[in-house]
Amino acid sequence: MNAIEMRGLEKSYHHGSFCLSIPQFTVKEGYITGFVGENGAGKTTLMKLVMNMLFPDKGEVRVLGLDSRSQSDKIKQAIGYLGEHMGYQEQARARDIKTMLAQFYPHWDDGLYRRFIDRFGIDTSKVFKDLSAGQRKQFALTMALSHHPRLILLDEPTANLDPLVRQDFLDVLSGLMEQEGVTVFFSTHITSDLDKIADYVAFLHAGQLLMNEEKDAMLERHRMVRGGRDLLCEEVRQYLIGLEENEFGFSALTARPEQVYVLLGDEAVYDSPTLEEVFLAYTRKGQKGDLQ
Repeated sequence: MNAIEMRGLEKSYHHGSFCLSIPQFTVKEGYITGFVGENGAGKTTLMKLVMNMLFPDKGEVRVLGLDSRSQSDKIKQAIGYLGEHMGYQEQARARDIKTMLAQFYPHWDDGLYRRFIDRFGIDTSKVFKDLSAGQRKQFALTMALSHHPRLILLDEPTANLDPLVRQDFLDVLSGLMEQEGVTVFFSTHITSDLDKIADYVAFLHAGQLLMNEEKDAMLERHRMVRGGRDLLCEEVRQYLIGLEENEFGFSALTARPEQVYVLLGDEAVYDSPTLEEVFLAYTRKGQKGDLQ
């Protein structure tokens, strides 16, 4: 089963100046799917549509097989959510926030909560605003995970965290997925996070879904190509994505490395791309108005 399904989804803002348009999108159950896009691409809008915090202009969203509109309360019982803004009462003690919210989850697990609190070293007697930025995020993650959710939704979870806290954050998600088989869907603009833990990767640019694919397969079928500008005939250009040229030569992504090699042979250099290089190439392609 798919954990999330979207069909014919549209949501516009500012009199149509921005439109999130997702003809079809699925998140596979039991895997970690990373959703990457630049600021303003529509990542938070999409998350809020899944959470029924926003209503689509068109289309439907199904979460864990349920309709996001008519069965929202049931869905929220099965979801752990962490947004960029956590929404807790700043003046409340962390332990009081936990006591207030835990009662809304029938599967709340105090033992699991305590294990995370101990792992992160959080002093729950502190007022929430007095915790460090990293510990506020860690506390919010603990709250999101302690009721054994089937689906974990994270909107820019590692933004503005120092590298050690960010790595621990990712380790927790990866370990939980392996141990309990939960589905993790997280948005980010930090592609190195996707390199570390994502099974599937989706690219969003200016409200449009560019790609949704198994990460390793995506990287395997692409190559970065570099060479002198004299190699750039029209036949070669048709196989290049996100082409960049300068006085020294060119650099581009290709999804057809065999055809490019037939044309250029060993005169060009071919490298395995990073996720960031793939994303940037397709983003440049999209800015030229020629998305496929």
